[in-house]
Amino acid sequence: MNFSTMQKSYTITISFIVALGGFLLGFDSAVISGAVGGIRNYFEMSDWELGFSVGCVIFGAMIGNIFAGPLSDKYGRKIILILTAILFTVSAIWSALATAYYVFIIARIIGGIGIGAAILIAPIYIAEIAPPKLRGSLVSLNQLNIVLGISVAYFSNYYLKDIDGESWRWMLGVEAIPAIIYFLALFGVPKSPRWLIQKLNKIAVAETILIKIGGKEFATETIEEIIKGKDKKTTTGTISDLFKSKFSKILLIAFGLAFFQQITGINAIFYYAPTIFEQAGGSSDTSFLQAIVVGLINLVFTFVAIVLIDRLGRKPLLIIGTATMTVALSMATIAFNNATYEINQNNLQKIKNTEIHTAISSLEGSQYTSQNELFKAVDPLLNIPQLKEFKQNEIKNLITINATLVLLAILLYVAAFAISLGPVMWTMLSEIFPGNIKGIGISVVGFFNSLVSYTVTQFFPWELTNLGPTLTFAIYAIMALLSLVFVYKFVIETKGKSLEEIENLLIQH
Repeated sequence: MNFSTMQKSYTITISFIVALGGFLLGFDSAVISGAVGGIRNYFEMSDWELGFSVGCVIFGAMIGNIFAGPLSDKYGRKIILILTAILFTVSAIWSALATAYYVFIIARIIGGIGIGAAILIAPIYIAEIAPPKLRGSLVSLNQLNIVLGISVAYFSNYYLKDIDGESWRWMLGVEAIPAIIYFLALFGVPKSPRWLIQKLNKIAVAETILIKIGGKEFATETIEEIIKGKDKKTTTGTISDLFKSKFSKILLIAFGLAFFQQITGINAIFYYAPTIFEQAGGSSDTSFLQAIVVGLINLVFTFVAIVLIDRLGRKPLLIIGTATMTVALSMATIAFNNATYEINQNNLQKIKNTEIHTAISSLEGSQYTSQNELFKAVDPLLNIPQLKEFKQNEIKNLITINATLVLLAILLYVAAFAISLGPVMWTMLSEIFPGNIKGIGISVVGFFNSLVSYTVTQFFPWELTNLGPTLTFAIYAIMALLSLVFVYKFVIETKGKSLEEIENLLIQH
């Protein structure tokens, strides 16, 4: 079935508008990376408080995950997306103005609710309006906008970091501008034709929308498929329906992809990119610039995924991506494992804290092959606050490491994620759940995905300080290898199939 240029343009336009929620999601997720130093100092945070202030947004995402699906089933995809735009706006302004730690946390959680809703509902909406041949690419627009938001956040942080006073407030507050634009643009988007038929039985209204998308023939065939599917499903599914044995294949794929997408450490990289590069001995300016490169690589390879996802297929991209992620994370592990820590006159001069400088001067001329060995040496010389300061901010001044290898490993990892687990997971989640349990199914799996993400984000600062970067990246490398095994053994190919065909393939009758 061929589509006219006008029809394709219309479909791409409304898909791109809806996917702007992904831009806000990505911006909100990454902008905190530049504000970490500022908020840590302003609110006088410990490692755990910092981890929570960064990761608490995921608690909000869990709330959004749980309620967005059922609410979008009841009230429609469009109205929930409009609500996410409001939540992003409120969060941006309130977090930028916060003067108390608990207020900052509440504002971040509100933004998280928007994230949790947007990351689920935008792909559902796009999958429901897109023709099968374009569905993978159009759903991937959401991931493209996520990584575009991440990249823009890194640029924004770099240019705002030198503002006099509390630059972190500007970093967080500027998000209100795209959020308001998103809110206004959504009023030009039609309601989902599948939702109109399945929930309101408004066939004529849905037909008008589908004709704009693909023409009369496409509209007729799509409506027939939706009605056939609707006839098989008389009621909206519940959580208990979701866990029936006939859906076991769907749940295995969905929960597996949701787990491995986050447990391999992607949000640790995005949330703490400058911190990681500083751990490798980079200056603050250099670390912010390297974070920008990470964002650009993410953006470029998401374009690659959009081109390949409907040509090469979902499963081949997942296999290539997870295999490459395993190699990249192993490279980072090797780089940090081979690092040495030397206390010499040149390195001592870099230490800003004069008390720490004086305390460890007696170790001048010493060299250590691991962080733990170094910590054992300095522990008797420092009090508890000084040791904390040393681990968080001063250790980077003593490291000798192949920083180029670390940068290449992180860029390769991000590129591999961007062509595989990043866009493909959300595409497949929007495809594999039947219509009557799609909302609740994606909500539950999205909640689980956010829970794993929160765990990774919360523990990352503690891991860097207490386990060291070598063991931290080694854990992620093992998880990437396990994800490759999972994909090879359990994930099916959905390329080119209608949603109804996928349903018949996966459900055990």
